Amino acid sequence: MPDFMDEAKQQADQHSDMVDKGMDDAEKAAENKTGGKDDSEIQGAGQQAEKFLGTDNQGNQGNQN
Repeated sequence: MPDFMDEAKQQADQHSDMVDKGMDDAEKAAENKTGGKDDSEIQGAGQQAEKFLGTDNQGNQGNQN
């Protein structure tokens, strides 16, 4: 994996609260733009992004060193 991806995951792990808020805000903005018709796809994309960054399971935060 490229170094910048590892750095992004590390930063996401260190600032998981900010990542969660940003992801939630982005999902809400996208849902508002689409009028709610693509909610399940938007939520699925958000979950995939959080899983990739390692912020999907708050109980495992900081345990990946």
